[in-house]
Amino acid sequence: MLTHPGRPEHVLFTAADLEPPAAALPPHARRHADALRGVLGWARTYLTAPHPELGRTGPVCPFVGASLRDGRFHLAVRPGLPADRGEVAEAVAVYRDWFLRLAPPGAPRAQFTTVLIVFPDLPTAEAPALIDRTQLELKGEFVESGLMLGQFHDLPPDQPGLWNPDFRPLRSPLPMLVIRHMVATDLPFLLADPRHHAAYRRLFGGREPDPRHRVPS
Repeated sequence: MLTHPGRPEHVLFTAADLEPPAAALPPHARRHADALRGVLGWARTYLTAPHPELGRTGPVCPFVGASLRDGRFHLAVRPGLPADRGEVAEAVAVYRDWFLRLAPPGAPRAQFTTVLIVFPDLPTAEAPALIDRTQLELKGEFVESGLMLGQFHDLPPDQPGLWNPDFRPLRSPLPMLVIRHMVATDLPFLLADPRHHAAYRRLFGGREPDPRHRVPS
C-alpha cells in the first residue's frame, strides 16, 4: 500500500493489499474493499485471459499479467459521487502526477505500471457523462505527456475492439479511469486525431509498428 506523500487521503493498493482482512485497509477504503476486490478479480479473470469475441489470440489486455506479477498494478478508490467532470478531472490529476513519480518515463519496466481510479459510488448511468466525457477532454493532455487514459464501465464505453468492431472490450464491473504509459502498439488509438498522431511520432521517433505486435511479458 502506498500513501501519497502530500495527500494522505490518497492511497494506492496492490493485489497483496486487498487480501482479507478488510481491517488492514484505511477507513475510507474499508467499505469499498469488496468492490476493489471485484475489480481485481475482473482484471485477473477477464483482462489477462483470451476472449472468444476479441478477434485475435492472446489476452484482452497484454499488459495486465506482467503488471500484476511485478506488483505494479495499483488501484485507487475515489468515494462519493463527483458533482461534475471537474471533480473527476481533479482526482485524475492527483494520480497522474503521482504516477509519473512512481514510474518515470524510461524507467525499467515502467510500461507495466498501471493506476486504476475506481469510482465505486458512481451510478453506471452517470458514467458516459462523467467518465467518458472526462476521458475525452483529458486525452490530448495525457497523450502529449506520453501517457494514456482509458475509460471503463459496465454500459460499456462505445469504443469497439480493434480486431472485432462488434466487441466492446472496455466493459468493467465499476466505473474507472486508468492511467498507463503510452507504448508503440497504441498507434491505432491515436490515428484519428492528427495532434495525437504527431505526439506519438515525437515520442517514438516516427517508428510505426504493426499494431498486431505482441507485447513481451
